[in-house]
Amino acid sequence: MLERRALLWQREAGHGGGDRAQAGTGGAGGGCGGAMAERGPAFCGLYDTSSLLQYCNVCQLLKGLPTRTPLNGAGPPRRVGGYATSPSSPKKEATSGRSARRYLSPERLASVRHEDPRSRTTSSSSNCSAKKEGKTKEVIFSMEEGSVKMFLRGRPVPMLIPEELAPTYSLDTRSELPSSRLKLDWVYGYRGRDCRANLYLLPTGEIVYFVASVAVLYSVEEQRQRHYLGHNDDIKCLAVHPDMVTIATGQVAGTTKEGKPLPPHVRVWDSVSLSTLHVLGLGVFDRAVCCVGFSKSNGGNLLCAVDESNDHMLSVWDWAKEAKVVDGKCSNEAVLVATFHPTDPALLITCGKSHIYFWSLEGGTLSKRQGLFEKHEKPKYVLCVTFLEGGDVVTGDSGGNLYVWGKGGNRITQAVLGAHDGGVFGLCALRDGTLVSGGGRDRRVVLWGSDYSKLQEVEVPEDFGPVRTVAEGWEDTLYVGTTRNSILQGSVHTGFSLLIQGHVEELWGLATHPSRAQFVTCGQDKLVHLWSAESHQPLWSRAIEDPARSAGFHPSGSVLAVGTVTGRWLLLDTETHDLVAIHTDGNEQISVVSFSPDGAYLTVGSHDNLVYVYTVDQGGRKVSRLGKCSGHSSFITHLDWAQDSSCFVTNSGDYEILYWDPATCKQITSADAVRNVEWATATCVLGFGVFGIWSEGADGTDINAVARSHDGKLLASADDFGKVHLFSYPCCQPRALSHKYGGHSSHVTNVAFLWDDSVALTTGGKDTSVLQWRVV
Repeated sequence: MLERRALLWQREAGHGGGDRAQAGTGGAGGGCGGAMAERGPAFCGLYDTSSLLQYCNVCQLLKGLPTRTPLNGAGPPRRVGGYATSPSSPKKEATSGRSARRYLSPERLASVRHEDPRSRTTSSSSNCSAKKEGKTKEVIFSMEEGSVKMFLRGRPVPMLIPEELAPTYSLDTRSELPSSRLKLDWVYGYRGRDCRANLYLLPTGEIVYFVASVAVLYSVEEQRQRHYLGHNDDIKCLAVHPDMVTIATGQVAGTTKEGKPLPPHVRVWDSVSLSTLHVLGLGVFDRAVCCVGFSKSNGGNLLCAVDESNDHMLSVWDWAKEAKVVDGKCSNEAVLVATFHPTDPALLITCGKSHIYFWSLEGGTLSKRQGLFEKHEKPKYVLCVTFLEGGDVVTGDSGGNLYVWGKGGNRITQAVLGAHDGGVFGLCALRDGTLVSGGGRDRRVVLWGSDYSKLQEVEVPEDFGPVRTVAEGWEDTLYVGTTRNSILQGSVHTGFSLLIQGHVEELWGLATHPSRAQFVTCGQDKLVHLWSAESHQPLWSRAIEDPARSAGFHPSGSVLAVGTVTGRWLLLDTETHDLVAIHTDGNEQISVVSFSPDGAYLTVGSHDNLVYVYTVDQGGRKVSRLGKCSGHSSFITHLDWAQDSSCFVTNSGDYEILYWDPATCKQITSADAVRNVEWATATCVLGFGVFGIWSEGADGTDINAVARSHDGKLLASADDFGKVHLFSYPCCQPRALSHKYGGHSSHVTNVAFLWDDSVALTTGGKDTSVLQWRVV
């Protein structure tokens, strides 16, 4: 009982807990006497002198117990048990008992213990409630120890300086910007999973669509992309002006790294010059702009927009003057479409959950009439709208029906019931007077005659998912966007082929081929894609049983390792994408899989705090468990191999840097043994060569990944604020200078260079995109 009481007192007095080495156990105020003195006579008076003496003796004994100190001196071992999250997503962070927490979503409280600190769904800045120990401390340079010490969330992170650099190293040396820059070259993906009416053909032959915060103009014939990069967060809607040059895109609300709000707004821009013409609605819209449309019959001088406020406000703008003409409450239910009638500039139509409204714009006021379904069953959702040549309105709904509404009226004049099995997600009136509809559940694209008789139909392959939107191309060509974030090209007569492939859920795994312009991505959608960085198409795709988290090539390039969130990891043949082997290490997330440069070892870093080491034979096709490396007190986040494969280094969720001998699976505790190691890669976010990537106030989870170019001159980082940074390498000055690039709208989860350093690749989290950057 006394020992138990002493442990409790010791913890309160600053002796115990996860940060015992930092808690000030020595000195006048740090020992048990100092702690009791701080509490005053009232505290001491609770116990007699004998008990206090016994307590002090036990404290002294506990102070004398040996503790393991990691090589980087980050503190004694402890398994991190408390994690927190950004407001919109589960997020685990290494925390001490005193550190500030982020908001934790209630639905994730039960499972948050085993989440990665980098698995947030949106950008988040600093802690919700900062405390003193969470503030950034100055970087400390010790010439005697040959080390630099930085602090993350109050925790020291010592890093060894190579001997050749130590004599001349100074924290005051100014870092240099890299001479190279990044230029966005290609965007993989399309946002079809939750957006609609966002695919159009322009007179230039380009199709325009969006993903993340990028509006993409893709010339299918020339296999070239251009990009409008004016937005700073997710684009949610798109409209093309009648002049077929001017485009409007609306975005969601966001937050800067410093916590400042980025209000939702509409940007009107020129698709030829890619210059911004006007910005509408700053401070007017709430949450996001979900619908946008130009007027068509009056020169296109008006623009309508709907936001995602509780009342889903519909507003009409004179966009050239950036002036709001009028607004009104649309619906307290979801609004999916807002559009002007093509021949009547005073008529607007909105539709969505349980409604379709016909709006009249007269004398600076808006009035609405509800669409009357009368004898027809009212659908749960009116999903899409198009207009026929005579001015009739056609809608598709969640019941699979097509309804025709006579021009100028709000009553159904004709119905095609059961046009699709499941919802009608897309409608497109063609130039020849026919109509095309796209189905959700049935994945069918159907061509209808002017009398609404079915002329032709074709089914979209299951792998590409349900139809989201349909756009008319040249002659009989159609472009189809799907809910699985793909774009298809074809016709109802010949079928459809893949044009753009995308991931569907959060994306984390990224690895580049050791000798080819190829790379692999994998994610929560249980898909593994091997891409060509030249053709921008998947060479193969494979579905696996579990969500994937990490990937790594064997040095020969013939075998790929893929880690999943369940503790299982796979070996795949990169030529045939056949399964070579499947293994299980623990039951937690595999955050890193990495072959040694000589191909003799494979390391598997897990969220169970262990690194599993395998010997490798037959060019990566045969592996045997050698052992496991135990010593981290939190989950493994990153791993790098020595160039000669003699050792490897790991980072963990509580900011430890540990070194390992793969032959013995033992920790290397001698600083001199690893100080001058030449590392084959630099993917660890903690280390002397990379610590300059951390900005002032960083909480240790703001940077998700780094990658060094193969020539050793550049370092790219992927952060939680949707930014990609390019530094000079080594990046060993505090708060180093960098070039900064946007494009992702969510946390950037990974980054890598192609084997020849011509291209850098980045993956988005919730935006599910892959961005390919040309190094210039």
